[in-house]
Amino acid sequence: MKAFWTALACAAALAACAEPAQSDEPVRLTPAPRVDAASSSAPQTAVLAGGCFWGLEGVFEHVRGVQRVRSGYAGGDARRANYEDVTSGETGHAEAVEIVFDPRVISYGEILRIYFSVATDPTQLNRQGPDVGTQYRGAIFYANAEQERVARAYVAQLTEARVFSRPIVTSIDALPRFFPAEAYHQNYLWAHPRQPYIVHNDLPKIANLRRLFPDRYSAQRSG
Repeated sequence: MKAFWTALACAAALAACAEPAQSDEPVRLTPAPRVDAASSSAPQTAVLAGGCFWGLEGVFEHVRGVQRVRSGYAGGDARRANYEDVTSGETGHAEAVEIVFDPRVISYGEILRIYFSVATDPTQLNRQGPDVGTQYRGAIFYANAEQERVARAYVAQLTEARVFSRPIVTSIDALPRFFPAEAYHQNYLWAHPRQPYIVHNDLPKIANLRRLFPDRYSAQRSG
């Protein structure tokens, strides 16, 4: 499990921990949201969790309209917002990403569509692929009532359409605060593209983004 090693672990430990992501749900293009947020000229922020933040960061860095992505922690106490504590699974935090985007280019609803299509398996409870624990749970952390409305409407839409074979267990929670992760976690995927964990679990998500969302995919990373 990724929780047993950090970015400074030796190559042997990395190889031992690299397991293919395990999911019964095939990757699929989810439908466009029927309910979406109003457009705005000001940048907006989305905070999402769903497994290791390295992969989430890597996906959304390649989405047109995204201006910046940061890995971090959300849902727990400020005093324990650090990697060593969060990996214990006892802090209330989830590994998450903060996505700053231009709503004139991409809407909040479309951010969620990409999240459910290629970034996470929403049917896995307190895990994502090989990573197990509440710190890897799927969660949408809303910043305001409009984001909550869009998120709940989209989950209801996907549930009604039976897009997934099992129930969606992604939580929808108010965002108390986002805590940026340590510097060595930022842009980790692109600093270690040959790491076995990245190769097996995260690079395929970016490939699926390019395949399923060719108009949304940007070869140039944001930030």
